[in-house]
Amino acid sequence: MEYTWKRAELKDLDELVETRITVLRAANKLSDDEDMDEVRRQTEKYYLKALVCDEHIAYLVYDGDKFIGAGGVSFYEVMPTYHNPSGKKAYVMNMYTDPEYRRQGIAYKTLDKLVGEANALGVTAISLEATEAGRPLYEKYGFIKMNDEMELVDNRIDKAIYEAEKEIELGEELMDLNEAIENLDEKNETE
Repeated sequence: MEYTWKRAELKDLDELVETRITVLRAANKLSDDEDMDEVRRQTEKYYLKALVCDEHIAYLVYDGDKFIGAGGVSFYEVMPTYHNPSGKKAYVMNMYTDPEYRRQGIAYKTLDKLVGEANALGVTAISLEATEAGRPLYEKYGFIKMNDEMELVDNRIDKAIYEAEKEIELGEELMDLNEAIENLDEKNETE
């Protein structure tokens, strides 16, 4: 099948906003009954500014006239670092493929277009937040899990969930560490 990727413009605002709501509902497991009016208003406000100021690039994917996917990349700047002297960064977000069209390379090609746009602007520091379902795609593309960043969660409603997830991750890391120590001990015993 032949699909079409279209770089979004302001005239695509309604579709961009609805796509964002769809992505948020799916990623956060929210029902259709959940009130998203404030998120919808703020998303529209964001796109109105970001698309005009070139702070965000989005692609919409179609099968004929049917919308089947999307992805976006936001740009921002931080202080220059040794590994990123320009200080320019990009954050991939709002990746979505209609469930009927998944596993056909649509998200991969969308991601490739977004990374290409970032690279064309001289941005090489690109990050994203991955769902469990999306992680294999991003790893296949070359993204790696980072362990050296932190997030302030004092004001988050789901702080308890966040802390529980971190304990689980820590437990898994300790298990990996214990396994490595056991392997090292076994190796030392045989030598």
